[in-house]
Amino acid sequence: MQATLIVLHVLGATVWTGGHLILTIGFLPPALRTRNPQIIQDFESRFERIGLPALALQFITGVILCLPYLPDPDSETQVGGHVLGLLGSKLILLFLTIGLALHARLRILPNLAPDRLRLLAAHVIAVTVLSVLFVVFGVGLQLAG
Repeated sequence: MQATLIVLHVLGATVWTGGHLILTIGFLPPALRTRNPQIIQDFESRFERIGLPALALQFITGVILCLPYLPDPDSETQVGGHVLGLLGSKLILLFLTIGLALHARLRILPNLAPDRLRLLAAHVIAVTVLSVLFVVFGVGLQLAG
């Protein structure tokens, strides 16, 4: 069961992180260069259909996978602080990602115009960095746990 959860979690991370790397490296530069927000909107409309379910899959599997690491007040053996630190870091990354996604979805994308592309680019780059950090911390958890 754990191996299946890890595979599903990694597949979700592959889609989410890979999609944001493709957006940042492949689509964002031409959109900025030509000042054409439609390039980003076209990518987002296609990616959203698989990216958001991949993120949801990561969340669900991540919660299940982290349950054994949570402190048990009745147990004499406790998980090391570094593992809890990595879990806490992933939780912070999740909240930051959700905040950026909501801000982009509610405030930037509805009124996207050429003059707002730089703000959107900052969001895209930030979410991409956060998604890569998710992967790094996730690998750290697997190696530490």
